[in-house]
Amino acid sequence: MDSIEPTVYIAITDHGFGHATRTAAVVAEIQRQCQAQGKQIDIIITTTAPRWLLEEYISGEFIYRQRSFDVGVIQADSLQVDRAATFAKIQSIRDRAASIIAEEVAFLHANHVGLIIADIPPLVASIAAQANIPCWMVSNFGWDWIYRDWGGEFIEMADWIAELYGQSDRLFRLPFHESMSAFSQIQDVGLTGGYPRYAPAALRQKLGLIDRRPTALLTFGGLSLSQIPYHNLTKFPDWQFVTFDRDAPDLPNLTRISKTTKLRPVDLMVVCDRLITKPGYSTLSEACRVQIPIVCLTREGFVEAKTLIAGVENYAEHLIISPAEFYTGDWSFLLATLEPPKSAVPLDRDGETTIAAEVIAYLCGI
Repeated sequence: MDSIEPTVYIAITDHGFGHATRTAAVVAEIQRQCQAQGKQIDIIITTTAPRWLLEEYISGEFIYRQRSFDVGVIQADSLQVDRAATFAKIQSIRDRAASIIAEEVAFLHANHVGLIIADIPPLVASIAAQANIPCWMVSNFGWDWIYRDWGGEFIEMADWIAELYGQSDRLFRLPFHESMSAFSQIQDVGLTGGYPRYAPAALRQKLGLIDRRPTALLTFGGLSLSQIPYHNLTKFPDWQFVTFDRDAPDLPNLTRISKTTKLRPVDLMVVCDRLITKPGYSTLSEACRVQIPIVCLTREGFVEAKTLIAGVENYAEHLIISPAEFYTGDWSFLLATLEPPKSAVPLDRDGETTIAAEVIAYLCGI
């Protein structure tokens, strides 16, 4: 009989692109370390995030399984939250929890899964417990913390989610985190994400960017923003701007990045002098690793923004601006003096290295 390779099952929350990219960076590191050590681990990734997004970080093989175990937060764009729709979808998942769990337990056993990694759908902890498979979670926050801050009917939902998280075996807690008190076993690790793949000179030539000209990267996550005031770019003809927004207008100092280029935001950071973005762990983590100055919008109604902005203030050259300054201001923040990081102690930047090593050690018995 052929031997069965150890298998890790990775579940990613049904929310935006940031959780998918930071988890994909961990997968890529697992594959890199396995190759270096002459080992093999089969990988199953369960998510509704598109496969092409995962493949921007993962070059090796993996099984892609489309399933949704949570909702995160339903949003109109990267800043606007729909709480009513969010609650309705969470309740729908809760009502179907028993059947979702039973189906996935059967899948895990059929595929000889030996370890579960989750970022950070709460129901997966219960799936793992019923399958009798260890579940290690990875995040800087839990959805119970997000929902509890909303109050009202979300309080009882947050209690249910915290109870689910309590069934997990371990948490790798990322920087810019809340206390995550629902978890009993917590290990703090460093920043996660990708690193730039291209040399600055080659990338400037590829994109037609001019060296020694101030350059700003505009990126706001998978949902982007509505009504970005691109007209302000014309006030800064000496600057050049880069965006992934396919609907951005044609402007002489604006470069649009298409999917066909296979470039990620982190790849562009090496040729930019500023990152203009919203609070999102993955983008900010990669920016701190690359050490690009950050201009970050504040975000009301999403408590994670507070810990993320505090992280920016502590560990990056930065400027924190309001949505009003971004949407209706004259963008004079481009010329403002950046604030230095408050902390003189740098963060560990190799979180995915630590997590991958633990996964390999567990599954391969080293």
